[in-house]
Amino acid sequence: MRESGAVTRSTLRQQIADALRDEVLAGRLQPGREFTVKQIAEQYGVSATPVREALFDLSAQGLLESDQHRGFRVREFTVADYRSMVEARTLVMDGVIRGIYHGPSLSPAYPDCLVSVRRRAQEAARAAQGGDLDILIGYDLRFWRELGALVGNTYINDFLHRLRVQAWVFAVPYLRHDAGARDWLWHGHPELVAAVTLGSHDAVRAVIDDFNAHALSWADRLAAGNPSHLGHGPQPTGQTSPSRSPEPGPPTR
Repeated sequence: MRESGAVTRSTLRQQIADALRDEVLAGRLQPGREFTVKQIAEQYGVSATPVREALFDLSAQGLLESDQHRGFRVREFTVADYRSMVEARTLVMDGVIRGIYHGPSLSPAYPDCLVSVRRRAQEAARAAQGGDLDILIGYDLRFWRELGALVGNTYINDFLHRLRVQAWVFAVPYLRHDAGARDWLWHGHPELVAAVTLGSHDAVRAVIDDFNAHALSWADRLAAGNPSHLGHGPQPTGQTSPSRSPEPGPPTR
């Protein structure tokens, strides 16, 4: 692995985990890629302890798989895995929506709390429509995280965030090598914020249904082999295999 800038923050464990997660989401650490604690520690210029802790954290989140003798490997999700993520997400979100709109009325101040979420939604939609995957992933994850925080249940929000990160990890190898990817990037974030602001159960339900149907429709396309998964089918000329993918870069946070 090539050398990179040393990690200097006190929260080394979290920073290293965030940096490696970003590398996976960016597609620079591709599914199936293997590495050791020693390699990552040398790359970031830190001791093995925070690196090992960070890698186990990412394993607990389902992004890495560990092997006692070979180190760690970026997890390879299947289309079936992705469908299960969408189904789990759908069930939990259905419960959240019912809890909000069949329970106590929303506070009059609720729309004011959506100012930041609305900005995230606009940026995410703009990135999706422009096909800018790197910007989209960051804004999309922050959008759903902040929107979920308004519900007030951190356990549900953390669970859904984990599913969304895994879904993006699955999607990145496909989207990076799909010339028509822009046509498959969901950009209904502003519509969802508008529906939530209005306090309309039916409008929220319609946008969420569209979101989930969009994901399943994309899964159908992938299951049909269009496009093939990088490493599991024909690769573009000059593309390296997952085991020979570019080295991860320095932390970006």
